[in-house]
This record gives sequence, C-alpha cells and structure tokens, in this order.
Amino acid sequence: MKFTLSWLKEHLDTEATLDEITEALNMIGLEVEAVDDKSAFKPFVIAKVLTAEQHPDADRLRVLSVDTGSGDPVQVVCGAPNARAGLIGAFAPTGTYVPGIDLTLSVGKIRGVESHGMMCSERELQMSDEHDGIIDLEGEFEIGGSFAAQAGLDDPMIEIGLTPNRPDCTGVRGIARDLAAYGLGTMKDGHTPPAGGTGPCPVGLTLEFGDTQPLCLGFALRMVRGVENRQSPRWMQQRLTAIGLRPINALVDITNYVTFDRGRPLHVFDAAKVNGNLVVRRGREGESVLALDEREYAVNSDICVISDDHGVESIAGIMGGEGSGCDENTTDVLIESALWDPYNIARTGRDLGIITDARYRFERGVDPAYMAEGMELATRLVLELCGGEPTQPIITGYSEPEMKVVEFPVSEVKRLTGIDVPRDESLDILRRLGFEPSGDGEIVDVKVPTWRPDVDGKADLVEEVMRIYGVNRIDPQPLPRNTVVGERILTTLQIRTRAVRRALAARGMMEAVNWSFVSAEQAELFGGGSDALKLANPIAAEMSDMRPSLLPGLLASAQRNADKGHGDLSLFEVSDTYSDDSYAGQHRVAAGIRRGTARLDGAGRHWNSASPSVSVFDAKADALAALEACGAPVGRVQIEAGGPGWYHPGRSGTIKLGPKVVLGTFGEFHPKTLDKMDVSGPVCGFEVDIDAVPEPKRKATRTKTPLEISPFQALKRDFAFVVESSVAAGEIVKSAAAADKKLISNVSVFDIFEGSSLGEGKKSVAIEVDIQPTDRTLTDADLEALADQIVENVGKKTGGVLRG
Repeated sequence: MKFTLSWLKEHLDTEATLDEITEALNMIGLEVEAVDDKSAFKPFVIAKVLTAEQHPDADRLRVLSVDTGSGDPVQVVCGAPNARAGLIGAFAPTGTYVPGIDLTLSVGKIRGVESHGMMCSERELQMSDEHDGIIDLEGEFEIGGSFAAQAGLDDPMIEIGLTPNRPDCTGVRGIARDLAAYGLGTMKDGHTPPAGGTGPCPVGLTLEFGDTQPLCLGFALRMVRGVENRQSPRWMQQRLTAIGLRPINALVDITNYVTFDRGRPLHVFDAAKVNGNLVVRRGREGESVLALDEREYAVNSDICVISDDHGVESIAGIMGGEGSGCDENTTDVLIESALWDPYNIARTGRDLGIITDARYRFERGVDPAYMAEGMELATRLVLELCGGEPTQPIITGYSEPEMKVVEFPVSEVKRLTGIDVPRDESLDILRRLGFEPSGDGEIVDVKVPTWRPDVDGKADLVEEVMRIYGVNRIDPQPLPRNTVVGERILTTLQIRTRAVRRALAARGMMEAVNWSFVSAEQAELFGGGSDALKLANPIAAEMSDMRPSLLPGLLASAQRNADKGHGDLSLFEVSDTYSDDSYAGQHRVAAGIRRGTARLDGAGRHWNSASPSVSVFDAKADALAALEACGAPVGRVQIEAGGPGWYHPGRSGTIKLGPKVVLGTFGEFHPKTLDKMDVSGPVCGFEVDIDAVPEPKRKATRTKTPLEISPFQALKRDFAFVVESSVAAGEIVKSAAAADKKLISNVSVFDIFEGSSLGEGKKSVAIEVDIQPTDRTLTDADLEALADQIVENVGKKTGGVLRG
C-alpha cells in the first residue's frame, strides 16, 4: 500500500515529521517497506532563459543563456522547439540525476558547443509523458527557488506492507485512523453528504441469482448526465503517479483515487454503451468478456458478472469490460459501488489469473457500511471535476450490517501480554480506533466497527490495545532458571541423524537430497515394488513408487554428474525409506556411494602413483563410520560375507549385531544392477539402518567416568596362522581377541600369503596383537601363557595352526 505524505495529511491533522510518521507506522504494526523522500528532485531549480541563439552547426539546436539564481548565467544547449528568451522552467545543473531518462548529467560538448546542464521537460521529471518541449511556467516565480516545491514533486511517498487481516488500511483514511489513535494527530472529518439528484436513474438494476447463493451483497448505482471527461487535475495525477498508477482520464482516475483514498473500489460505465438494464448474475458457459486489459476471459457459473441486453459487460468486483469503458467522448456515466462475496472474488481472480486493486480489497473485505457513501464521494468528485447532473441513486440487495459484539475481559491485556495497561486507557484506545465499548465491570461488551472484519475475539482486542499502547513498553523478563540440569531437547533419532551427516561429510562425501519416489523398475530392483507403495497420482511416470532404498537416487545422481564430467565423486543421503505403507514400515536410513577414484584419501589421478578405484573396503569403512556416529558398538558387530542382490556377491557384506539384528549392508554394485540403472564406472556403496541401532542404556548419572590410563608399557606380538583358504581373516581376528579381553586391546591383520609351499587350498594370515597390562608388568611366563591361549582359540574356531 503506497501513499504520499500530503495525501495522508488530508485525513490526519498532524505536525509530525516524515521520520516520526514512519516510526509510528512500524510501532503500530503497519510495517514500512520503503520511503521515497523525493530528495532526487532537490537539485532542480526554477530558472529563466535570458537569451536563445541559434547553434552555429545545428539547425534544431539553440544555445541558451540561463539564469539559475546562483550568479553568472549558465550556457545550455537545448533542442526543444519552445526554447526562447524569457521562458521560465526547470533547470538541472551538471551532476544531477534525471530520473525520467535515467541519466546523470555531466559537462558535454554538443556539436562543438559546451552545455552545462539541462532545461527539463515534464517526462524527464516524471510529471507526465509530455516531451515535445521543455517546461514553460506562467506567472511570477523566484528564480533559483525549488522547482520540486513549486510543482509538488517534493511530496514524500511511503509504502507499507499490509497483512491480509488489515483491509481497513487498504485506504489512506484507515492508516490515518490508526495514526490518530496512536496519538500522532487528530482525524479530519471524512463524512460525505449525499450528492442529491433529480429524477430516477434511467438504467434499471436487478440481482438474479435464483436459488443459488447470492454473490452480490449490495449494489448502488447512479447516473451523472452531461459530464466532460477531461484530464484529471494535476494534484490527483501526481498522487496516482506517485503510487505507481498511470493517469488515464478524470472518470477513471476518480475511481482509482477513491479506491486508494477510502479502500472502496468503484467502477464507471459509459451509459451510452450500456444496452438496456444491468443484471448482476452468475456467468453462463460459453460467455466471455473483453476486459479493460484488452484480454478476453471466458466465464462460468462460478463467476459473478454484470451484464446488459447484449451480454457480459464486467467481471464483478475484479475488472470492467472494454465495451462499456469510459473515454474522452463519454457524456453520461454510470457510477457503481457494490459489495461482493470475498471468497468468490478470491476464487474468480485466481481462476482467471487477474490481479487488480479492486480484487485485492474485495477479497480481504471492504467496509460494508461505506458502500453507498463511497458512491456519494465519487459522485461529488465527478461533479467537481467533470460537471454534470446526477440522478437519484438505486440501491438494491443491501442491508445495514450489524456490528459484532465481543465480550472483553479487560484483565486479558495483563494475562496475554504481561503488561498492566489501566482499564480506562485500554478502553480509550479502543474508542479511538472506532470500537464502542460499553459496561462498567471488568468484562465489557465491545462493538466492532464494520471496517474491521478481522476482529472476532478478546485476543484480537488485546492485540489492538497493545499495538497502540506500544509493544516497546513491555519490559524484557529473564527466563526462570531451573535448579536442575534440563532434559535433552532432541530425540535420539534427531541426534543420530545430525551426527551421521557430520560424520559422512567429514569423510569427504557431499550430501544429496533426492525425491522419495522412484520408478517401478528401480523399486523392484532394490527390493520394493509392492502395490501398497505405488502412488495413486504420481507427478511423473518415473516417480511411481515410494523408494525402498536410498541407493537408486544416489546412483542416478552420480551418473548425472558423471555425464557432465564429474565422474570421481562421493555422495550420501540421510532420509527415509519405505518397506510397506504402515508407520513401522518407514525407516531412517543413511546411505552413500563412491564412484571412480573418490576414496577417503582423495580422488583423481596423481603423478606419483596409480589411482586405485573405489572398492568394497571403502564402502565398509563408510558404513562403519556411519554406525559409529550413531553410537553403535562397532567393536562388537559381526560382518558376514554377501549382501542383497544389487551388490556383487563376492564383494559385499552384511553388518550384524548378534544373529538377528541387521545394521546395514555394503559392497560393490553388481554389473547387472549398474546396467539396469544405466550407470557406468566402478561404484561401491553402503546403506545402514539408523533405527536398528539399539538405544544406549541410560546412565544413573550424567557425570563422565574418570579417565583411566594404564601406567604399564604396552606390548605387541605377531602370529602367523595357516588356515584353509575359505576361512575369513575376520574369524581369526575375532578368535585371537577373545583369548583375553582385558589384556588384548586390539588385533589387526598385516599380511596374507598364499603359495604352493603351504599346500593346496591353504593360506597364511599374519596378525598383530596389542597387549596392554593394567595392574602389573607382565612376566615372560604371563606372555607365554597368553600366546598359548591365542593359538588355542584360533585353532578351535578356525582350524588354524602356527606357521612354521
């Protein structure tokens, strides 16, 4: 909503400055979005042309000597046909920004003659589109004085952002009312007495909605005969131009002016173009109207229209028709002021794609009590600016609105805001805003003015009191301090989700956010495809099923990147997958893939060594890192060979916690899977179920356990076992670690050898055992006993014997 300062002061008697007004608007909830103080027009001064001589090298140019009131005359080269000695106009010195042509003036030479400024036309000062000559003022003026002040260009413009619940402030008068209630001045009388009229309106009016819900809640119509539709006065044009509207003619400008002045949209018909009587009704299939925006719109039974004997003349409450529009030949005009159903206006505007100032106001709710008076105001402006003789008005379908009554416990102001506003002051604020409180007790009845359809309950009244009283007067209060440590706010799942994202990002992977839908083929490929997870109305054919896994989306994303030249990359996603259509079938999963050479230690080729491709071990490390971030006991998990069918059977694994709990899977993707996904290159990936990680046991205390560091020297011992080739190295590691869980801190494989010297189907696995005593230094006997126990455990579990 835009308005100028002088426009506001037509309704508000105030001495407040522009800064005080904008500050007050922000305080009362009418947020100021922009202020144009018109400082751009300050450099323009009133100047007089002393002499105008022909340019020596150009027939259409003159060299002017201009008195700007600042001393010596200024030389200006000008091409305006009306430039002459004695002319008084607007002068812009060098360095001035001219808004109409978006140019900053500088000293220049035009056909060899220097020019130090410009004599301006109306278009260059955005006063109108006139550009045939420079401004020519008539009368006596102070040379060197402000041209902006003389021409009214120094009127600041204010723009506020309105929330949908404030239709009363879609007019300047409503804004002035709020400022007056805030104490920034007093309201001027805005009542418009009836304009009278002689004889009945010759054009009849009927509302025809039959048994359907009426879409028109009241209609006022009047004819004014003998008007002269000239240009509107300069003050009106300047105000309309300041808020971004283009002046057209007096009749149209009046309707636009009243729309913004009072928040009351109107429409005018050229009476000579109306055939027969006007009928307000629902549209009919097959009907259309050529609107004022020169576009044709088809209407239907959900759209309210105004028609005559020849068909639809106007889309009710939104836009008039081109056929009955007013132009310079209009002599008899019909002025319409109506009430329309707000919901229907909103729906019609949305369906037709029309956004107008009238729709903006009607769909929010205009003041129903101002319907007839709005027509009277428009009539008086027409008589004042265009002349003519009015007829008596027709008002049909209208009933006086009843004012809502809200019970208002005054104590609610204290309860809801925490500030004690005196009872009398609360009620006085409401009165200044147009409410009518009555009653002497703590609970008063408050009549809500008709221009405030948003006020329905006591909380709304508290809001009105507080925005005028001043929310800045609410003293900040510290939050109460609890005497105990508060419980955590985030859930376990939220904590794990954040931790996994950070862990995988720290491993050089980039997060992806993919659709929750995949194609039916991809769903079946990754273990889904059930009918329960098919979408009834998919947004695309390739998004027909809820995803059973995050891997299809990540593989597709990786291939799209590879197609654009980014083949070595690693992606991850933490989101939901779906095994069925129940709540239990939704799982929070972390998944990731690596493609090409995108390993943890870097991607791409290097001069010092060959760049190995990603493998199953990269996927395994990522999966364990994700589980560790979730708090899973990674040291106790079991890894079994093999995984789901989309992985390579000999290069994949399943991570378990015990025999039944599956935490995740990892591996290199099967060539058939990549082929069906149309993905190329070496690709490995993993997927872990965050929901499957068991909840950690709650400790009796939040205090961390003391740090225990052994003072005794750690030792390392190496063992090489000969086992069958089918025995997994992990089984040897697990067996060795179980020999003594207190002394053995870690077991790792450092060598694997296969050769004919070991025998057919045999291999040698060498392990390193870290031994950490905690209570004493170990003797040779202790170490020999521990070594014997390790050999015995490995032999029992794997059949391995020490290599000779």
